[in-house]
Amino acid sequence: MVLQGKARDEGRDDVSEPASVTLGIAARYASAVFDLAKETKALPALEADATALTDALILSPELGAMIASPVVTRDEQAAAMAAIAKKMKLSTLTANTLALMADKRRLFVLPQLLTQLAARIAEEKGEMTAHVTSATPLSAAQSKKLAETLKAKVGKTIKLNTTVDETLIGGLIVRLGSTMIDTSVKAKLAALQNAMKEVG
Repeated sequence: MVLQGKARDEGRDDVSEPASVTLGIAARYASAVFDLAKETKALPALEADATALTDALILSPELGAMIASPVVTRDEQAAAMAAIAKKMKLSTLTANTLALMADKRRLFVLPQLLTQLAARIAEEKGEMTAHVTSATPLSAAQSKKLAETLKAKVGKTIKLNTTVDETLIGGLIVRLGSTMIDTSVKAKLAALQNAMKEVG
């Protein structure tokens, strides 16, 4: 398999790795899969697969636990991922990648791999992903306005990745690349509290 040569790393049964190692492994797989998809003009299929798998991990805590568990054998992980790939009608490239990761005991990096793939695909399309956290769900009109505002700021089409955190009370936290914009009420209250401490 071509992918195996491109994403070469030693397969070990120890799936507990430091975060930096995890990101490094994910980056190698992301680079290999992205390059192969680009060479074979299969980026749209890869993007659809990555989105579907990301949604599956969000909706199924059991799936996340299975890929991270050192107790589940590589054969059990491989069988489970093969069944998931078939049920979700994933592309051959994605299914083969999941099989290789299971064989190498590397499925635990799947969430980071999917994040890196999304970023690479967005960059290829001239897009940027903004990670937006709000106190309440954004309406379609609010999402559109925010995307337009951010596009005017960076000059690229913005894809929003939204989550809700009720503890923010109101406002938004927007992460765009290495930039973070925090307009949440929670942050303003914290800043006010700090200012009052300095005065006191």
